[in-house]
Amino acid sequence: MVFSSLFFLYLFLPLNLVVYYFAKTTKARNIVMLIFSLVFYAWGEPVYVLLLLFMALSDWLISLFIEKQQPHSKMAKLGLVMMGVVNLGLLGFFKYASFVLENIGLVTGHNLGTLNIILPIGISFYTFQLISYVVDVYRGDVPAQKNFATLLLYVSLFHQCIAGPIVRYSDICAELENRRATAQDVADGIWRFCFGLAKKAILANAMGSIADEFLKGENLGSNTALALWVGVLAYSLQIYLDFSAYSDMAIGMGRMIGIHYRENFDYPYISRSVTEFWRRWHISLGSFFRDYVYIPLGGNRKGRVRTYINLFIVWALTGLWHGASWNFVLWGLYFFVFIFFEKLFLSKLLSKDRIVSHIYLVIIVYFGWILFRFENMGDIVTVLRGMFALNGNTFTNFETTTFLKSNLFILLFCIVVSTPIVRKIGNLVRYTYMNNPIARVIYSAGRVVIPLILLLLSTAALVGDSYNPFLYFQF
Repeated sequence: MVFSSLFFLYLFLPLNLVVYYFAKTTKARNIVMLIFSLVFYAWGEPVYVLLLLFMALSDWLISLFIEKQQPHSKMAKLGLVMMGVVNLGLLGFFKYASFVLENIGLVTGHNLGTLNIILPIGISFYTFQLISYVVDVYRGDVPAQKNFATLLLYVSLFHQCIAGPIVRYSDICAELENRRATAQDVADGIWRFCFGLAKKAILANAMGSIADEFLKGENLGSNTALALWVGVLAYSLQIYLDFSAYSDMAIGMGRMIGIHYRENFDYPYISRSVTEFWRRWHISLGSFFRDYVYIPLGGNRKGRVRTYINLFIVWALTGLWHGASWNFVLWGLYFFVFIFFEKLFLSKLLSKDRIVSHIYLVIIVYFGWILFRFENMGDIVTVLRGMFALNGNTFTNFETTTFLKSNLFILLFCIVVSTPIVRKIGNLVRYTYMNNPIARVIYSAGRVVIPLILLLLSTAALVGDSYNPFLYFQF
């Protein structure tokens, strides 16, 4: 089940909210959310609910064990090791076992076969949430949750369980046990959800259709150069709009019931360095690797060489987290190279010119998405060669030009939406005219009417189009 399905929009979510608000106590409402969350997860993969339950139960018991020990004692560290064995062991088995066997076979020349394992939806997200919880208990940052149902609710909340953001237990633990959604919370949540829905159903899906049209595997070698350039641009917009839309909807649904998730995107395409880009893109993942990998490894506290080694490890793991394929590892290390040079000298040069630094960032990220999209190295080479007409292909043709013209407006609109321009104009108008009584009435009416319009437009788009993937479900 995805957020941008008609079943979810017009049955599952409304029913969830109605039943939720009929329940009067936080405890009863938590039971409602837990039941709906487990049903949501089981909708696509009933068997893997057992895996989710097992991991949550294991980490609940381990965290209680750790809390009873002396801080940082050998027994507490043993609990931490047990957590790593359970969480990383299961994540490694389900996500990377076939990848490891395949590469051992390539090195040894022996075909070890494949395990044909179906990847549990969202395992990378909820595993990292459980890891952060147990580590925070070990560090003494949060007390161990005594109620297993509450911890299970934290890790299984359907808002963020299967595609993030990666929510820290410390951020919402108080709200899990005692919360109240104000009228402003509900209004803001509906607005944010409908905005994310439109971003996904109308814009991200449109970009996905263009990317698929121009980046089809069987046509890569013969595609025109212009088609490849536009295809990669559309994919760059799709992956941002798709994933940030999911985060928007998750944050919005959380606000509707009084839970405040942190932001996960901050207009990353306006960045002026790779370092800044990764402070704005998938913020919850970046902060996880910073706090639970980079800093424990020593961060930048043990000299320059050790700092670069730590960064190399973090970016190799960042790439591998996204998928069990070498293209993802290369994608992560690709960004490490530029961050390495930015720390050496490049950041000083980039700080001298805003325009040049922004162009630099856009080019780096743009070509990085080619590594991200294509698992086959031959396809990556074909695309890169084809973009410069080195495959014997032409720059453009009638079909490419015609298709581009018919989609030019939506491409430009998606570029604008990927920047804070619309938000800044809205804020400017709001703060300029809010002293005017008529303007306040119009603004208040807009807060009601605009989400409704976005919902109707999104519904129309979903009814008329069967193309509706969520890219980050695969991670």
